Amino acid sequence: MTKKNAVLVVCTNRKAYHDYFIEDTYEAGLVLLGAEVKSIRQKELSLEGSFVRIENGQGYVYHMHVKPYKFNSMTEPDPTRVRQLLLNKKELRKLAAKAEIKGYALVPVEVYFKDGWAKLKVALAKGKHMADKRETLKKRDLNREMEQNFRNKIRF
Repeated sequence: MTKKNAVLVVCTNRKAYHDYFIEDTYEAGLVLLGAEVKSIRQKELSLEGSFVRIENGQGYVYHMHVKPYKFNSMTEPDPTRVRQLLLNKKELRKLAAKAEIKGYALVPVEVYFKDGWAKLKVALAKGKHMADKRETLKKRDLNREMEQNFRNKIRF
């Protein structure tokens, strides 16, 4: 893989996979100011509690915390400011229509660099109920136990 085609994952929203069923994902560009790109490259951001909204035909991500770059001499913007997403009109219309359905939400899942550009993976997600979360945890625990037992049997 050449450096031009490299994808560098910076941050993932693991809680989104716990709280939602991820149905579809979309890649969106991010509109960033000043040294925010340098902070993101240093992995100084958090997607915890962030969400996406479509307003007036534009996509925006709310509560994405980007820590101010420490070597910046210019004034730094608010770390949790609303950031615009770059999506085409067809994707925006599709996301807006699906997000209107009860129980669905637009959740940022991952921030990464692709070909040098900062990208945000937005997921169309359906909320899990408490029973679904418990069921997922049970399945994960069972799989972990089975793998451990399998490894122990192979060693002897």
